[in-house]
Amino acid sequence: MRCLVTGGAGYVGSHTVLALLDAGHDVTVLDDLSTGHLRAVPAQAAFHRADLQDLAATRTVLATGPWDAVLHFAGLSEVGTSMKRPYHYLRANGLMALNLLEACAEVGVKRFVLSSTAALFPGGVVGEGATPAPHSPYGESKLFIERSLKWAERLHGMRHAILRYFNAAGADRQGRAGEDHRPETHLIPRALEAVMGGRRLRLHGLDYPTPDGSCVRDYIHVNDLAAAHLAALDFLEERSLTCHVGSGHGFSNLQVLSTIKRVTGREVPWERAPRRAGDPPSLVADARRLQAATGWRPLHTGQAALDDIVRTAWAWRQAHPHGYGMERSGQLVRLGGELG
Repeated sequence: MRCLVTGGAGYVGSHTVLALLDAGHDVTVLDDLSTGHLRAVPAQAAFHRADLQDLAATRTVLATGPWDAVLHFAGLSEVGTSMKRPYHYLRANGLMALNLLEACAEVGVKRFVLSSTAALFPGGVVGEGATPAPHSPYGESKLFIERSLKWAERLHGMRHAILRYFNAAGADRQGRAGEDHRPETHLIPRALEAVMGGRRLRLHGLDYPTPDGSCVRDYIHVNDLAAAHLAALDFLEERSLTCHVGSGHGFSNLQVLSTIKRVTGREVPWERAPRRAGDPPSLVADARRLQAATGWRPLHTGQAALDDIVRTAWAWRQAHPHGYGMERSGQLVRLGGELG
């Protein structure tokens, strides 16, 4: 298939681009490079630099089709920041999605895969039938996009796969890509930075109603998450799908630090910090719907899955101590196919 991947220079997007290319698909990345890295985009993928908040620019990229499918990763994604800048998150994520859906409808796109979020739910073990109740503007913005997709299908015949992620983590098992947010807010890469001599990790909240007082999260390896997108894309031949993507197993923050110590052989220097607004005590996925519909399974489960995540993240961080380098997003230009 010929696939357009928005946000394909970002963390999950770039790993999904690799999976699509590995499967033989023709891939084009659309990214404004505000948070992504051009070095994360494989040379085999075409690249357009454009801002989805600009409808004219979005239409220009979509007009280079035809497209068999669009996979949408672009957007703002930090729960804590959305609590401080709620209207910025609601406006940006909503506008990007609406512009993209409008342009997709105009050129006849019939398959759309959305990177959604577990932040739609207040916490606990989230069953497939759970009613969304976002506790942050970030989660609210994703719920708006999900609802917009229902209209895109009803009015334009655009089938959709909505994948509600839990905690994506790790790095490409072949070492081709990794995690490099600036600033970094995710636990595992922040802990590995501390291990390598960076500033001490600040662990937010040790007074939650969990067995050890720290937050519990469901971690899914980013390669397994990318594979879930391909499985969902194939499933759209039959019908639309909304499902969770996780391992079904929760690990506390302190268990993660213990795993990092065992895998790396080094202590993680850390200190206690206050809770962050919008963080639920526990968030674990029931991902049986995706498994039943598509046959998708994570490569590892339980502790072996967390070990795999930490091992691959550590290998990539050791090979790339500065992530994708010291370039800022707008300074690198790939000739041929870039807009703006």
